[in-house]
Amino acid sequence: MHKAHDPAEKKAAMKNDPQAPVMEALSDPRNHGLMPDVVVERIDTHAAALFLAGDRAYKLKKNVTFPFLDYGSLAKRLEACQAEVRLNRRTAPHLYLGVGGVMRGPDGGLHLIQNAPVAGDGGPAPDVMDYVVTMARFPQEALLDRMAAAGHLDGAVMTDLADIIASFHEAAEVRRDAPGATEMAALVAMNAGQMRQHSLFPEAEVAYLDLLARTALAAQADLIDRRRDAGYIRHCHGDLHLRNIVMLEGKPTPFDCIEFGDRIAVTDVLYDLAFLLMDLEHRGMRDLANILFNRYLDQTGDLAGLSLLPLFMSVRAGIRAHLTASAIAAQTDPGRAGAMQRDALAYLALATRLLRPAPARLVAIGGLSGTGKTTLARNLAPELGPAPGAVILRSDVLRKKLLGVDPQSALPEKFYAEEYSTRTYGEMAGRAGLILEGGHGVICDGVYARPAQRQAVEMVARMAGVPFAGLWLVADQKVQIERVGRRRGDASDADAAIVRRQAAYDIGDMRWDIISAGGDPQETAAIARRHVTGAHH
Repeated sequence: MHKAHDPAEKKAAMKNDPQAPVMEALSDPRNHGLMPDVVVERIDTHAAALFLAGDRAYKLKKNVTFPFLDYGSLAKRLEACQAEVRLNRRTAPHLYLGVGGVMRGPDGGLHLIQNAPVAGDGGPAPDVMDYVVTMARFPQEALLDRMAAAGHLDGAVMTDLADIIASFHEAAEVRRDAPGATEMAALVAMNAGQMRQHSLFPEAEVAYLDLLARTALAAQADLIDRRRDAGYIRHCHGDLHLRNIVMLEGKPTPFDCIEFGDRIAVTDVLYDLAFLLMDLEHRGMRDLANILFNRYLDQTGDLAGLSLLPLFMSVRAGIRAHLTASAIAAQTDPGRAGAMQRDALAYLALATRLLRPAPARLVAIGGLSGTGKTTLARNLAPELGPAPGAVILRSDVLRKKLLGVDPQSALPEKFYAEEYSTRTYGEMAGRAGLILEGGHGVICDGVYARPAQRQAVEMVARMAGVPFAGLWLVADQKVQIERVGRRRGDASDADAAIVRRQAAYDIGDMRWDIISAGGDPQETAAIARRHVTGAHH
């Protein structure tokens, strides 16, 4: 507990801080129905104090005002508490229980109540000293940043999280009145200005980042505004990183969104996602970021905004750089302060690196069913093109999407007829061109049994002026049959009968690099990398 033990010291603290009696009351275990010797855990941030007691958590907004938020009056803190509960119930309804408060009772003492009253005009009620957000408590180990540090994050969590974020963005309020590119310009300028206030950041590096960011923004401003007009700027989460996502009942659950005004949370959906992608990149988890990224794109089809990702992720990294630097001043542990300095500099380096992305390229992976195309695509994708790696276009998924069918549902055989395959591969080529136009890497994953299909995807790379690698995977039929037999919950409808039927295909003149893929997937990936690295225009 954080409290002064000397009565005179306590009285002086309360005089200097009008919220001190409220914090004292929230720190008292008896106000939580606990034994007097139980310690109420308190966690402080720059704008809030969190009190953890029993199965509840209570968040008190501090009486502070910053350029981006104003908690400077009880009325504004009440409004912020109400907004926090309302907005966070979009993603975490079971976590946000309501608005509580600390009231002065008839005995003159301060008491915690679960549902605090408001006045008839909606403002603060008499005798309410302050309002708090009441939340269900969860173990800190369930936070995704803790899980990442412990090595417990995996692709299944990323897939679920992508689905949840895509659904949230789809339902979020569209805001065509948002400033768009002018707001992004303000963020770029803020980053440079804030970094220059810290001697930690070398001026030359700050100036270089600022130049790269302003150059990228100049090229992308029209797209940002066009996306706003098309409805891609919405009332999003605003602070979507691993520490603000918790595993609840086996599902990743975003919480603690930005509630203090529109400026930060009303933004492009890809800028909202960019914080999470940047966080994973910063932690060296691009493989997980690529899974999240691809699943999100599968769900939303938002390929036209991909050219914005380097700028969006860089701005997010820049914000983390100067916020981390600012937090160092309050750190009393020299070891921790040193680690935060290194972290801040790493964010600056990342912000710069993101604006110097790897060039776009196209890799097509063909082969009969069970040769390991999708496994290879997933192994190669994190390494190709700008962060978080290549977009994977898979014919099995695309065929079903074009028919309005869930990828996990089996299709009748008639939908694998020539006309449907022609449509599927044509759509895949078109989408690949759109992705390359946005400066991103792309992997096309399909059987590609016909020479015309292979020539068409090669032409996409040629038209875009990017390197192309065509990989044709082969494996023993026994291996193919074993692999398709093991599939569960996969978009492919191939079975042993289809594998045997495909063996009779006349695939024509094979000009792609032929790779034996019957063994260990990592060995296959290593061989494929050498072919991809040697690819040319």
